[in-house]
Amino acid sequence: MVGQHTCLARRRESMDIGRQRPHQALFNPLALWSNLIYSTASNWMLQLAEASRSQQFAQCYGLFQQAIKALGTPAFDLEQVEFDGRRMPVSESVAMETDFCRLRSFSCERGSSGKTARSILLCAPLAGHHAVQMREVVQSLLPHADVYVSDWVDARDIPRAAGDFHLDDVVLTLQHFMVGLEPGELDVVAICQATVPALAAAALLVGAGYPEPRSLVLLGGPIDPRGNPTPLTGMAGSLPPSWLDALGTHIVPPGYRGAGRRVYPGFLQYPSLMLGQPERQFSLLFDYIQSHGAGDAHAAREAERSIAHYGAMLDMPAEFLVDTLRVVFQQTLLPKGIWRVAGGLVRPDQLRETRLLTIEGSRDTISGAGHTHAAQDLCVGVPQERRRRITIAGCDHYGLFAGPSWRTAVYPAVHDWLVG
Repeated sequence: MVGQHTCLARRRESMDIGRQRPHQALFNPLALWSNLIYSTASNWMLQLAEASRSQQFAQCYGLFQQAIKALGTPAFDLEQVEFDGRRMPVSESVAMETDFCRLRSFSCERGSSGKTARSILLCAPLAGHHAVQMREVVQSLLPHADVYVSDWVDARDIPRAAGDFHLDDVVLTLQHFMVGLEPGELDVVAICQATVPALAAAALLVGAGYPEPRSLVLLGGPIDPRGNPTPLTGMAGSLPPSWLDALGTHIVPPGYRGAGRRVYPGFLQYPSLMLGQPERQFSLLFDYIQSHGAGDAHAAREAERSIAHYGAMLDMPAEFLVDTLRVVFQQTLLPKGIWRVAGGLVRPDQLRETRLLTIEGSRDTISGAGHTHAAQDLCVGVPQERRRRITIAGCDHYGLFAGPSWRTAVYPAVHDWLVG
């Protein structure tokens, strides 16, 4: 007990240091992120033990919320995009909204070409981070299309009265967005965990009598995680639900809009992300140090933004996480052809017109080799000439949607496919 109180006291002292500078993320993100990592990963098992009591869990929860608050409110902050030497102002709004997700709309002034802009639905994963992680993807796509992003709401901020939110609800939410955006003229890009519900939503459109999406691009997701397991897919496939319910999910404490809701809290997710791809942490810190050392103000600001976005975790509904572990990783219902959503059987083989592109990174340690390309074998109704699989050499998981790999290899492939 003495050790626990000492640990909590040290973390309070660490957070007090962070509160001395309201905008510390702009001045010293390295120190702030170190505090965040210290308050989570270095005492992970202790936090799990502390979380067995509601009062102690609330203390740990509050400390983590203070840390991520110091990083700033996650925002895309896309005021303009540059293309062919022109700077084009960006407009952001909320096109559709549910209790659990906001569909953010991004468009820019492209001039009087007379052409109707393409529409892209960017399906961001509900996997611990805010959708601002997709900022670079939006920035790249905007010059050529209006971009709509599924921005999942932090479960901490969703009143209990809104009800539960399961994996099926994610599928139905994406399907609702697709219908609202006119699927026959829509390009769908799904990243990481969002690939599974996005593929399901597209397939269910056929059974509901709607047009198919014009194209479907899946990047680094667990369509079929049975082969080539990674540390995270291996853990997800073997984690007993009873263990998760006892130690991994907890009730949001009083003081938040979602008080009383059972969630998988951000401060317990953070160590899993670090274990899954620690090189991402070092890469972001290295970019920050290097940009400041070189006196590159623009690069330094971008590095600070990346650090802030990476540390901006959100709570996930506990029932959604349990469903994901069961459906996607343990029972693998999608590749087995036995997944039902709202009573309807998910049948990717019914897709006929959609152009399918799957992209994997050769160094992805979150989604393994073949996990995403498995969609090609499920969408057998799509003619071979309308399907393509690409593996990006030297690309890790985060390189599929950010950084040099995205800019030089992944995005050019996506763009060529969408306009082809």
